Amino acid sequence: MALPFRVRGGGMPPRVADAVVALVVTLVVVVWTLVSARYASEPVGRTVIGWALIAVGCGALVFRRRAPVTVAVVTLLACTVYYPVSAQDGPLMIAFALALYTTAAEGRFVAAVALAAITLLAVGLGEIRQEEGRRQIDDTSLAMLSGWLISLVAVGRAQRTRLAYLHEVEQRALAAEREQEARARQSATEERLRITRELHDVLGHSISLINVQSGAVLHRLTKKPEPEVALAAAEEALEAVKATSKDALRELRATLGVLRQADEAAPTGPTSGLALLGELAARARSTGLDVRTEQTGTPVPLAPPVDLAAYRIVQESLTNVARHSGARTATVALDWHTDELRLRIEDDGEGAPEERPAGSGIRGMAERARAFGGELTAHSAPEGFRVDARLPFGTPASTTTTTPQGDTR
Repeated sequence: MALPFRVRGGGMPPRVADAVVALVVTLVVVVWTLVSARYASEPVGRTVIGWALIAVGCGALVFRRRAPVTVAVVTLLACTVYYPVSAQDGPLMIAFALALYTTAAEGRFVAAVALAAITLLAVGLGEIRQEEGRRQIDDTSLAMLSGWLISLVAVGRAQRTRLAYLHEVEQRALAAEREQEARARQSATEERLRITRELHDVLGHSISLINVQSGAVLHRLTKKPEPEVALAAAEEALEAVKATSKDALRELRATLGVLRQADEAAPTGPTSGLALLGELAARARSTGLDVRTEQTGTPVPLAPPVDLAAYRIVQESLTNVARHSGARTATVALDWHTDELRLRIEDDGEGAPEERPAGSGIRGMAERARAFGGELTAHSAPEGFRVDARLPFGTPASTTTTTPQGDTR
């Protein structure tokens, strides 16, 4: 059985390496046998059998990693027949030694121990059956053979353990690399979503207000009022557009600041938060919407990310009111609790048909709330549309998902 793994960084393919090793062992055995043949003679039949056994034993090494136990048995049998038959006494035992080592290195430890034990028993029984004074191997040599076989099995086992360790290290490194890449992709995705959400809130709110203001003055001008009235209306609208676009540029610079290079200066303008709620309401009023703000409880300083999330939720809600509802009034209520802030934005407009899916604005607000362990719901009310949000003061935490009800805002 082949190894279930291969450690990277190897040279030639395993089959080519096995063929090369078999060729080298064959050359060693053949040269050694030819040298020995000069000092020993034997019948031609035995010589032919000896060379056939050398060919079988050395040739089997080509398959030593594909069938390690089979190759070890074949080389052992070849040696068992070769040494009693051949008088040249070549080093065919090298082939069996390599096959025994490979058996242990390929994870067949029990088979390797069994083959080593069988070899020792066979050699011992063969020497015992020899007549007195005709032994081929003395006790010292038998002990050395035992140590040699044990060492082969032990080294093969150690090589197996080493390869297993290297494989585990390689797999851990690959897993760590994949995890690092996944984290990098996740971080990049989260950052893109965050920037997309910020740009949607900033530009969507400001452009919507500009659109409403421009549309209102154009509607008034189509009625062809007196020149003084028309000029005043146009001037009022342009002033509102100028103020709205100025605020949009300020917030846009702050949002794009996350993309600046390390050597660029950070934005110096004030960041958005509930402290600017009055300005936000004033911009919405410039469209003709009557915005009322209410607060209950004792306000507490919020962490900048939570403060920004609360501001964006109110901003997006007012944008939806101005664009979609046809409402005349809107109420922004802040309810301060000991551990959380609750927001309520409602209007007296047309609401939202239940069969229409939630828009990206509602989804973005819900994502902001969930990012800090809170929740957000948006649904039609008896007299308009209502958004409820809950933002804990603590650190971000995972929460259950609240699916906004039908809206296209």
